[in-house]
Amino acid sequence: MRPPTAAERRAAEVNARREPRPERSPLDEQAKIEARALEQWIDEGELRTQAERASSRAQASPPPARLHRSRDLDPADGAEIGAAARDARRAAFLRERLAHAQDALDRDRFDEARRLATALAKEVPGVAAVHELLGLVAYRTGRWKQGVTELELARTLRPNVELLPVLADCYRALRRYTDVERVWAEVREASPAPEVMAEARIVAAGAQADQGDLQGALRTMSKAGVVPKRPRDHHLRQWYVLADLHDRAGDTLEAARWFRLIADHDRDFVDVTERLRSLGR
Repeated sequence: MRPPTAAERRAAEVNARREPRPERSPLDEQAKIEARALEQWIDEGELRTQAERASSRAQASPPPARLHRSRDLDPADGAEIGAAARDARRAAFLRERLAHAQDALDRDRFDEARRLATALAKEVPGVAAVHELLGLVAYRTGRWKQGVTELELARTLRPNVELLPVLADCYRALRRYTDVERVWAEVREASPAPEVMAEARIVAAGAQADQGDLQGALRTMSKAGVVPKRPRDHHLRQWYVLADLHDRAGDTLEAARWFRLIADHDRDFVDVTERLRSLGR
């Protein structure tokens, strides 16, 4: 639809001969989700097919495969696996399996990640990271109902506000708008990192616009209208949504102002140059 992560990369070292990659932010998945939300706005707001939703998350020109090694497993995840496994040797094996599954998700090998995580869920069903992983794989492949099931289960085991925008976007894809609003309220109450708040705001406004409430969507996005001295990517993403909403509401001058602000910082951002041209700017 128009212009969606955030499980922390918890993978253990999988190949000592590989070159290290830069440390990934716990919001890496968030950036992918935000990019999906922007693509939704460009797509004039109609629900995509399963295939369209899956492909919209892939980069148009994926970079060449990189040799890298993954982050260490989160200690909390390792401890949960240790408590659930039958013995220390089995725990070590399961930790390695989770590391490989996280790494597969990093590399967009969704079938492999799903297979590994599904086996883990059968053996250690009480480990939140396993269900977070299954939820993210489901989300990235357009399996919205499974995404909801796994992410809701994960947060009963261990709350993680960074995953709430992903959960909300699954509900949005299912047109469960009351649930989108419920999750958005939880995000507001939690006051998370700006990137997480921005993504949740985009999803919430998108759900309102899906229902034809453009003015409500603009009110939801109103707090995104602050212009900092050094805008970051999540600012540009929110400004794009603001511009698109104003355009659709018939306020082309305000739409052009926001598109121009984006272009002043990044002329290659999404299709901002084309949008300005279409507005005669």
